[in-house]
Amino acid sequence: MSRPGVTGLGTYVPVGRLSAAELAAASGLPEWVVRDKLGIAQRVLPGPDDHPTAMGVWAAERALADANVQPEDVDVVVSITEEHKEYPVWTAGIKLAYDVGARNAYAYDIGQKCGTAVLGLKQARDLLKADESVNVVLVAGGYRNSDLIDLEDPDVRFMYNLGAGAGAAVVQRDAGHELLGSSIVTDGSFSLDVLVPVGGTKAPLTRDNVVDYRLRVTDPAGMKTRLEPVSLENFVRVVEEAVARSGATASDIAYLAMLHVKRSAHDYLLQRLGLSDEQSVYLSDYGHLGQVDQLLSLELARDQGRLRPGDLAVAVAAGVGYVWNAIALRWGEP
Repeated sequence: MSRPGVTGLGTYVPVGRLSAAELAAASGLPEWVVRDKLGIAQRVLPGPDDHPTAMGVWAAERALADANVQPEDVDVVVSITEEHKEYPVWTAGIKLAYDVGARNAYAYDIGQKCGTAVLGLKQARDLLKADESVNVVLVAGGYRNSDLIDLEDPDVRFMYNLGAGAGAAVVQRDAGHELLGSSIVTDGSFSLDVLVPVGGTKAPLTRDNVVDYRLRVTDPAGMKTRLEPVSLENFVRVVEEAVARSGATASDIAYLAMLHVKRSAHDYLLQRLGLSDEQSVYLSDYGHLGQVDQLLSLELARDQGRLRPGDLAVAVAAGVGYVWNAIALRWGEP
């Protein structure tokens, strides 16, 4: 039986930063609220050339080097690049594969908003288990939904942390950090709560409405009322289900690679799972890089010596729409 594992990780994080003080000034929030409640010391700010697919290419190159894999040996490229990218109605994965030099691979895009990297790792695992002709899968993509956030709109305050960056993972058969069980929960009752209201078939772009091409919350009070009772419970659920499907329990978790959320939610999830602060990296110096967060967190944990061979790590995410997902990994030798 094939045992797919992550053999290489790579990220690209733009050098620009928006400080807590600058975010506070732009939004009208007190700086202490930005720092202490939203959990943002600084947020990644993309430069003029930091486009989602381009950043995904740079992260992919680093992941391939980390795995000591040549681009031409990649069989499949799974693009986790966000919908907001260089061009609309465009398959980013095919361009990414071409630019990386994965000339023998086929490529496709997937999307589950900020849960896309976890979904991508699951798909890579499933591909390697289902198709014997596939030996190397590259999961890669970029994100810069910070472009879509209006810092003067208090209804999107929970998304003031959105930044930009890219992440990648190389997944191979019978090598690396073994990918184990996963869990995905979706709830379509939230599907129309967060969206860009113009630019689609229901409201095509015009000269008059282009100013509304921003992420908006359509029913702020209703969403808060409906989401709060289920969101944190679904985080716990997908983590516990992923580890159970890996033959383990939450008490076996050594590290949690979690998306950036407000500090109280981060602390609550650690407490519910019986984990300490040292068993996760809080991304307050980055903000929320969308689906890149889990790959960045794993890379930081590895580089900081927080992961040892045999450790059980869990990557957990959530995305508007709404999705909660998690996948477990058994950390291997360097």
